[in-house]
Amino acid sequence: MKLFDVHTHRLNIPNSLFNAEEKIDSLSSQQYFSIGLHPWNLYDRWEEKWEEIRQYVSNKNCLAIGEAGFDRLQGPNLSIQKDAFEAQAITAKAEEIPLILHCVKGHDLLLEYLKKTASPPHIIWHGWNLKAHLASQLLDFPVYFSFGKAVMKADSNASHWLKNCPIDRIFFETDDALQSIDSIYEAASVILGRPVESLKKQVIENWNRISSRKIK
Repeated sequence: MKLFDVHTHRLNIPNSLFNAEEKIDSLSSQQYFSIGLHPWNLYDRWEEKWEEIRQYVSNKNCLAIGEAGFDRLQGPNLSIQKDAFEAQAITAKAEEIPLILHCVKGHDLLLEYLKKTASPPHIIWHGWNLKAHLASQLLDFPVYFSFGKAVMKADSNASHWLKNCPIDRIFFETDDALQSIDSIYEAASVILGRPVESLKKQVIENWNRISSRKIK
């Protein structure tokens, strides 16, 4: 059973979406990937960097833009982060592919963007582990939630929100954790009371509904 991992930093794992960053030339021809400008990497000439890496977006294996987003703990001035995020969001919308969101203490910044933007792209908040009421505020917008190792803790914010999150808004990931994607799905299966096979099908259905670049 191949379970889709929507966000990983581990290279060449089957059926996973690798966060390519600057390792694009190391990918196998079978590797799905996302590419973008992380908010930590915006200090120097981000516009030129974005122009350079945008050429890879047309690759059929590029399934998403990202990580892109907001970080109040690490990164340049928020005005730069906002500009870079919006530039990448425009590309994601034009290509009809999702944007993988990195967001640290920036929930309000995302809401600000969503409320002022008539037609934002589909946004997948990776590694969701915030309070459920913050997630609920995003349900009026095309925002989805990717759950990682935090769901392996029964009392985590991620586990609590997974129980209540609309099933058509969920994804699963390993990010940079050592756990396998199988273990993440298994933990989610216990929380939701649904077989892993059911979650596998649901995740694929969720992805194919929001992206022009399909997975099987």
